[in-house]
Amino acid sequence: MALHMIDRVAVEEEGEGPAVVCVHGLGGSGNTWTPLMPAMARHRVIRVDLPGSGRSQRAEGALGIERFVDCLLQVCDRLNVVRAHWAGHSMGTIVCQHIAAAHPKLVASVALFGPLIAPPDAARSAITARAAKARDGAAGMQEITQALLQGAISADTRQRLPVAVAFVRESLMRQDGEAYARSCEALAAAQGAAVDRIEAPVLLVTGDEDGVAPPQSVRAMADRLHRAASRKVVVLPRCGHWTPIERPEECQRELRDFLAANARS
Repeated sequence: MALHMIDRVAVEEEGEGPAVVCVHGLGGSGNTWTPLMPAMARHRVIRVDLPGSGRSQRAEGALGIERFVDCLLQVCDRLNVVRAHWAGHSMGTIVCQHIAAAHPKLVASVALFGPLIAPPDAARSAITARAAKARDGAAGMQEITQALLQGAISADTRQRLPVAVAFVRESLMRQDGEAYARSCEALAAAQGAAVDRIEAPVLLVTGDEDGVAPPQSVRAMADRLHRAASRKVVVLPRCGHWTPIERPEECQRELRDFLAANARS
């Protein structure tokens, strides 16, 4: 595994073969994709800590979806990636959609976990309020984490999979409060991509208890992907929003089959 620092952005590169670029969500990092690494064997996996997250928390200035897109395009340029499969979780799915719509030659396929086109208005207000709380420091992040452990992962995960709960808790608690607040503001201001322009094959995976990407919204999103070469919606039972962490085996299976089906894209 190689670690690259590209303009204060941490990028992990591992393996050989067709490239897969992995884009985490709010409160995540490149480590969000560790449970799915077996599905990406025989691929060149590139995991990016977005500006403001993980080991890229020192990134300065305002954050936004456009900046995240520009960051990923720069990473691809620096690492000589001319075409890749893209995998996104939560906020990262918005970033992947923008890249797929605006830079189709760079995109072989798109796998989206907990996908959304953009937050609804009510969610934007709540995310903005969360940003203010994050700026309270450790106490604010502690409160945010406890709320998300109850609201963003399923009851079944909380009862049966304490390791998954610990992963999500640690991922959130490790975030710097100010950097996390700026990431919240990026998500609150996010505008949807022109998804009707996406031509690459798309996989959409959500949980039946995902309040951020509820199944009915994900199916409606799939209906808008009418130009995609293929589209598949998978709803995982007893699963919340952290799909790769809560149901890694099922997500591995779906991602492995999807990459195999689009190996020549």
